[in-house]
Amino acid sequence: MQDIGENEMVTETFKFDIQTVPDEIVNITPNVERCVQKSNIKDGTVTIFMPGSTGGISFLEFEPGLVKIDVPTMLQQLFPAGPDYQHHQTWGDHNGHSHLRSFFVPPSQTVPIINGELILGTWQQIVFCEFDEKARKRTIYCQLVG
Repeated sequence: MQDIGENEMVTETFKFDIQTVPDEIVNITPNVERCVQKSNIKDGTVTIFMPGSTGGISFLEFEPGLVKIDVPTMLQQLFPAGPDYQHHQTWGDHNGHSHLRSFFVPPSQTVPIINGELILGTWQQIVFCEFDEKARKRTIYCQLVG
């Protein structure tokens, strides 16, 4: 029989800031790894979350062809910058494509942690995708549960 306290879940939250430029993809894996290392959680999950509606968190092999050409080209084909989206009429800005891209690439992802290590594939990195048309300071939260 176990005492009730032995299996209590622990939650820890960390945050870090990054500075972005428009359409940039940033490898945030080292930042997330530092959060995991600072925590007392050895087995569980980490949720990586960016509060905002013009950026996203995803996974990618962080190599120049994908980051600089392939992904931006795909996003431009799917959600082109330039059309007069209804969003522009509502707010008087011109980042409707940014909001659509963020709908497609969500603002959070969850990764397992085993023995204090992120469980990622060999070439898999956690990336932040800046979809906005302006440079931004982004705060990213890492909430660990285990």
